Amino acid sequence: MPLVGTGEIVAPAAAAGRGVGAFNVVQLEHATAIVAGAAAARAPVILQVSENCVRYHGSPGPVIAASLAAAREAPVPVAVHLDHATSADLVHTAVDLGVGSVMFDASPLPYDDNVAATAEIAAWCHARGVWVEAELGEVGGKDGVHAPGARTDPADAAAYVAATGVDALAVAVGTSHAMLTRDAVPDLGLIAELRRAVPVPLVLHGSSGVPDAALTAAVGHGMTKINIATRLNEVLTAEVRRALAAAPALVDPRRYLGPGRTAVAGEVARLLDVLRTGQDGPDQDVDGK
Repeated sequence: MPLVGTGEIVAPAAAAGRGVGAFNVVQLEHATAIVAGAAAARAPVILQVSENCVRYHGSPGPVIAASLAAAREAPVPVAVHLDHATSADLVHTAVDLGVGSVMFDASPLPYDDNVAATAEIAAWCHARGVWVEAELGEVGGKDGVHAPGARTDPADAAAYVAATGVDALAVAVGTSHAMLTRDAVPDLGLIAELRRAVPVPLVLHGSSGVPDAALTAAVGHGMTKINIATRLNEVLTAEVRRALAAAPALVDPRRYLGPGRTAVAGEVARLLDVLRTGQDGPDQDVDGK
């Protein structure tokens, strides 16, 4: 299937009450594993390239090109998304390279500055057919401290979407980025309030720290795009450690990254099944079966 826009995946999922998996790419093994997992689950998926990932690689070109290539060869719909961009220059470069959506993160700024910066990015992206996500109510964990006390007010969220024109909104509901334990407790009542108040799909950041049942419940209460990064890194790293421990003389990276990639693909497929059980009625795959 061809590379698709993020909105083409998120909009029908939101209408049907399903969750969409958005998984972060760090290296090529992530991209190919995520696509393989989505193919096994027969579900669409979003590949995310973060500003931190771009910084790690030194420039956006190689990692975005690899993600786009993996998406174009996928047997299921795959979108490529720029995640947590704080620089307008990076947004412009990523769009020029071919990403179909961006998450512009002005959440640390004072509210008025956040609105102004995000509205400018949204207008620029929309003129080029690019879907835009933003954040209101800074999600914890970005500084390594897991204190998910911030909450997004539904009225503020509705006003923010109206003022900025964004296509999706990441909200603070009790999750935290980069958690290594799966014991975060999303505020389901708040999610439902936000869903009623906000006219665009909601995005859950920090989802790696949320247990399966709570992810399903979050989707059932109104979350659509579910961002997952740390969980895949845990799975990859654990499998690489096992391979190296079993063969201390191993030096061929294909012999340890390969099993890691296979493990990540399995976890992606499993999580995609968890997310689509949040809908009402029978599960739907990419063929509508």
